[in-house]
Amino acid sequence: MPIVDERPAPQGGQFPPVPGDPLLDDLVPGAAPDPARADPMARLADRANVVVSGEAKVEGFEASVHKIKEQVLPRLLERVDPEAAATLSKEELSEEFRPIILEVLAELKITLNRREQFALEKVLVDELLGFGPLEELLTDPDVTDIMVNGPNQTYIEKKGKLQLATIKFRDEGHLFQIAQRIVNQVGRRVDQTTPLADARLKDGSRVNVIVPPLSLRGTAISIRKFSEKPITLDMLRDFGSMDDKMCTALKIAGACRMNVVISGGTGSGKTTMLNALSKMIDPGERVLTIEDAAELRLQQPHWLPLETRPPNLEGQGEITIGDLVKNALRMRPDRIILGEIRGAECFDLLAAMNTGHDGSMCTLHSNSPRECLARMENMILMGDIKIPKEAISRQIAESVDLIVQVKRLRDGSRRTTNITEVIGMEGDVIVTQELFHFEYLDETDDGKIIGEFRTSGLRPYTLEKARQFGFDQAYLEACL
Repeated sequence: MPIVDERPAPQGGQFPPVPGDPLLDDLVPGAAPDPARADPMARLADRANVVVSGEAKVEGFEASVHKIKEQVLPRLLERVDPEAAATLSKEELSEEFRPIILEVLAELKITLNRREQFALEKVLVDELLGFGPLEELLTDPDVTDIMVNGPNQTYIEKKGKLQLATIKFRDEGHLFQIAQRIVNQVGRRVDQTTPLADARLKDGSRVNVIVPPLSLRGTAISIRKFSEKPITLDMLRDFGSMDDKMCTALKIAGACRMNVVISGGTGSGKTTMLNALSKMIDPGERVLTIEDAAELRLQQPHWLPLETRPPNLEGQGEITIGDLVKNALRMRPDRIILGEIRGAECFDLLAAMNTGHDGSMCTLHSNSPRECLARMENMILMGDIKIPKEAISRQIAESVDLIVQVKRLRDGSRRTTNITEVIGMEGDVIVTQELFHFEYLDETDDGKIIGEFRTSGLRPYTLEKARQFGFDQAYLEACL
């Protein structure tokens, strides 16, 4: 789809560099090139000869506690009723377990110091009530992603970089049991008949589970953690995701009920941006959120989250996002927010934006504002709606006010790379205007990307909406 008057987003790799990668070690700007690696083909040969172990090594104190746990757990289960234990909190269960654990240790003739006893109590309680070895990763605030690839390999993401975690599961049965415990909490199921499941944890973290026969290495669990502390636009600005002017413009866009689409790749921070924008919604407005697995944590008093339902074993009873959008229109919402649009429900959202629900928002996967508009057209065409492409383009142009493009750069940082207005139509072409963009400048010696947020200095077409709420002067100053 042709789009005019828009500068393309800066390109950059989406994956962080792998430490110790012979292809990347000598790419740091300003570093003296290694003569042994001056030949690109020699670097490729080095890469081919690197041997990397994909299994975690549990050593030292953790290994000893893990070994004792394997001896204690079977005997503990003989003395404890699991159903009764499930009714207690973790603290209460620890108190109940303490004398029983000491009794079992005496039987096994194992002597532990206080630190080892405490660690053993924790792993046993996690085993019975929590998510076993995953608990320590879930409680670590620095871990943002957890990727379990079968019982012997777990990767985590810290500060945008992937690394191998030092946890292991007993076997495939142990891992499968924990996966079932996660999905059962939200009324989903995972087994050989339904080997895929989306779920969420109590803190809103997103979970995806895929089990054999689809996953050949055993049960795979992917967890995207979200911060317990609500993220605001000011915090994103302080993190370096945007500058002052961008922050002000987005605050005004949220407060002035502009229809916003947040676009970006996987793990780029779309949900975080949507949660931060929601802080600017007037507390008196009724907000409905619609998602496949509810993970949004809006910072509003009048907020009602809705969640889709998968089909049952007979293939019946499915409730889709499109069904929920249509139903939401009968629930007197001021704003409708879709966690992510993937298909024909895009048309239902555009219809809502045009029927008095200004300020609606959504996220979608795309790499630039230009591609975002094309993807919205394609998603509507994926449905059974028999309307010409030009009418779809016009509907998008009349409904969407702003596209906010977020990216995860190759150093692991998340940046707001573009804020683009959708102006309208010229013939069959959607016309856009870029208000802000991030320009890549250089890299530091340690691989951090240096760039600059720049305004285009153009008068925004959405100024009229800002004027209706009294923000026109502040919005104009932010954009110029």
